[in-house]
Parts: sequence; C-alpha cells; structure tokens
Amino acid sequence: MEHSDYIMQIIWNGQSCFHIIKNNQAKIVIDPFDEQIGLRVPKLEADVLLITHSHYDHNNKKAITSPLAGHPPFIIEGPGEYEAKGIFFQGVHSWHDEKEGTERGENTIYTIKAEGLRLCHLGDFGQRELSEEQLEVIDEVDILMVPVGGKYTIDAKGAQKVISQIEPKIVIPMHYQIPKLKIKLDGLDFFLKAMGAKSIEPQTKLIIKKKDLTEGMKIVVLKP
Repeated sequence: MEHSDYIMQIIWNGQSCFHIIKNNQAKIVIDPFDEQIGLRVPKLEADVLLITHSHYDHNNKKAITSPLAGHPPFIIEGPGEYEAKGIFFQGVHSWHDEKEGTERGENTIYTIKAEGLRLCHLGDFGQRELSEEQLEVIDEVDILMVPVGGKYTIDAKGAQKVISQIEPKIVIPMHYQIPKLKIKLDGLDFFLKAMGAKSIEPQTKLIIKKKDLTEGMKIVVLKP
C-alpha cells in the first residue's frame, strides 16, 4: 500500500482533545481533559499520548488507556523530537500568553508526520504570532488544529493571523464554546466570520488520505 492510500481519522472530543487513528493501527490522543470542565471524556485508547501543557483541561492522563494490556501509552509532554509506531512527533516550545508565560506559563505545539501527512496541534497557543524560529520547525502543515475561543488562547483574529503564517490545507478549529462547557470562551461563529466563511456543516470525524488534499485551504468543523 502506498502512502497516498493510508487513511487518517481525526475525531474531536471537545476543548483541545483529539483522537487520531492512523490506518486503523496506531492511535494518538492529544490533551484529554478533566471532566470538571463539564464535558465527558469518552473511553479512549492511545499508543501515543500528547500533552501540550499541565492545565486540568488538557492533562487528564488517567482517562486514557493503551490498546496493549500492561503497556501504558507512550507519553510526550514537552519540546523535542520523538518517534513511535512509525510516526514522527516534534514538540515546539511556545507561550500560553502574550507575555512570555508570565500569565499562564508554557505550551507545546506538536507536529505529527505520518504516511506523507503533516498535522499540527497548537495547544493553548497564546502568542500574538508565531516566531520565525517556531515557523521554521513547524514547516509545512496539511492539517492544523487551532484554538479560536480567546480568553485563554488566541481568539478568532489571532487564529486568522497564525493560519496565514502556516498556510495549511485544512484548518480544524478547537477550544471554543460548546454546550455544557463550564469554561467561558468565544463561540465558533466569531472565527468563521473572521475567516469570511459561511456556515459549515459539522462532521463527526475527518477521514483523509494524502491524495485527498486539494489546492487552497478549507475549514473543517468537527462535532464533539
């Protein structure tokens, strides 16, 4: 099977929590949250667990189990280069706020390379924009998961700026107000308006192959 035939599934569970499945073989979970935020964490299995920072709405490691009994997930929680299950991960240091972490601390951006696809999860990114050094490490991105809800991260306009810096092919907004979420954030409509996008029909998951990527950029809204 060629790289272009491999299938990637991306499922959003609310806030910044994603479940990514590569070709029905390798499972990745990013930023599982504590249920005190008002949302329920589904039963998720992960070969690899990524944690962008240590806040309670992103670091509920205990909620995640491994597909292999007796073998806990491989946990990545900081900058550096990693490899697991034939997937390459890069953690890039960033700040959770505009004041170099003095308000909310540090955050790790992750890039994920598998089967010719490049994903990037920005975590609770709060800088005004990406630095040249960060952009150089992030490099080309096919699918970008970006916070848009403001308050604790970049808002709709900040997300628009970062998207223009990265120029991904697909944008998946995250970390915005949804029903039952007890953390007060801006709604998705602010982001869609900033991007000049009309109402987008939410999908339960994104199923994508490398060869499905088209020229230009599109926004994919996922149902939590």
